Amino acid sequence: MQEIFMALIAGLVVGFVFALIKLPIPAPPAIAGIVGIFGIYLGYKLFSFVSGYFA
Repeated sequence: MQEIFMALIAGLVVGFVFALIKLPIPAPPAIAGIVGIFGIYLGYKLFSFVSGYFA
């Protein structure tokens, strides 16, 4: 849980700094970004699962 909280804090700080210096947000649009991150996570887990059968 602490890892999730620290990631949220880091994201808030980065988003605040980017807004402060008037740079575009360093992420894709909200829903597409969340889905993309979820896909990366699932792909990683799928590889770990599949590689267990062939190793």
